[in-house]
Amino acid sequence: MPPFTIPMDQLANVKMISFKRKVPFDWQQPQGDPDEDIWPMAFSFVERVAGATVMSPPEVVGPATTNKYHGDGAKEVSKWFKDFMKEATDKIKSAVDGWRPKVKFKSVQVMALCGIGGPGILDAPNIKNEPAFSSWQGKEKNAKAYIKAVVEGFSKNWMEFSDNCTLPGLPWWPAFVAFALAMAPPMPNIPMPLIALLSSKMTSITVYTELSKSMQDALDGGVKDKDEAEDHKKIFDSISFAVATNALAWLPMQMVVNVMGKGPVPPYAPPVVPVGPVTAGDVLPTPGHLP
Repeated sequence: MPPFTIPMDQLANVKMISFKRKVPFDWQQPQGDPDEDIWPMAFSFVERVAGATVMSPPEVVGPATTNKYHGDGAKEVSKWFKDFMKEATDKIKSAVDGWRPKVKFKSVQVMALCGIGGPGILDAPNIKNEPAFSSWQGKEKNAKAYIKAVVEGFSKNWMEFSDNCTLPGLPWWPAFVAFALAMAPPMPNIPMPLIALLSSKMTSITVYTELSKSMQDALDGGVKDKDEAEDHKKIFDSISFAVATNALAWLPMQMVVNVMGKGPVPPYAPPVVPVGPVTAGDVLPTPGHLP
């Protein structure tokens, strides 16, 4: 099941529009005698109204007035925001796609039909090291800082979720309840959704405010302090909203499959005891459980 099938760039754009960011962000309309006010006299009629075209179709950032130069500024800022958010969400999706096939189970105890395991059962590499992230480069200082914050913030929360997944006695191997051999060979589990692997840190990837905070905390302090409009919060909120929305939809649909359980059957002693449950078994630590 490929993750993140809801278009993330569109979700991010919708979230950014909700902030009603204007250019300039702190604009105050000049006040005074209309006959003496420099503001209307400084621009032609066309310049004073040309900026209105930026509103249709709506950009993620709007002009503070209908002035042409406010409209041009809004278009430029909107393009940067949209391009960065699309690249960020594309990279996150690609990183998850690359990470999933490498995940494998370990330290799982097989007791009859049940699989039991605490935090750490998912053995997976740090998603931060995925090629999608390592190949993501920015040309300007702010872009590099934002990229670093997105990668570090997302990776931190994603691995928190992964590292804290547990296996709460799920009925994965019904055949192991009464097995007619002294040793049960490797058998695949009954497919179940990933959300059944309870994680105490599930909100790290499903609550966008938590994900956004991690990105904000990872942003360079110098860049953050110079951001008077607090655009970094809006950008990270928008990206995180798109990711969290997709994570909520993905977790119930992503199936856990081909976890190969095996183990001894201590009571097996034919003909007196012809069948018995698997006891203190384990699983083969091979990847491929999140197709």
